[in-house]
Amino acid sequence: MPPLAHLGRRVVARIIDGLIIGIPVGLIMALIWGTYYPMGDGSDARSSVFTLVYVLAYFVYEGLMLTRYGQTLGKKAMKIRVAMLETGEPPVGGAGWARAATYTLPEIVPCCGFVFWLVNVLWCTWDRPYRQCLHDKVAKTVVVSTTP
Repeated sequence: MPPLAHLGRRVVARIIDGLIIGIPVGLIMALIWGTYYPMGDGSDARSSVFTLVYVLAYFVYEGLMLTRYGQTLGKKAMKIRVAMLETGEPPVGGAGWARAATYTLPEIVPCCGFVFWLVNVLWCTWDRPYRQCLHDKVAKTVVVSTTP
């Protein structure tokens, strides 16, 4: 098994992936609505629709990329990948989709979805020995470096 990925690389990879999905979704929604203000004041339907579209797009992107390549474009740029804990192989099939679902879909739940997401992504800061987030634990995966 390659060495575990540095947490900083994981964060930057997520930021890159967020931009890869967020910018096109934002532009498409701006074309549909005629303006770009996706979050509104948090009480209007536009913010809910934007969140739903973004989360579903990110889920499909993450699931497809992990099950086909073992890494997203952000992870590829940061030279990290997702590996099955037991074998080191990419998370093909259900494991990749379970990991993507646990990371993205809780965001749809108002209020507590964000809290779960926050706990999920922070989990790797205290988890030992594998530095797994909750979405890694669900799928039995780890994030490893692609370079020695």
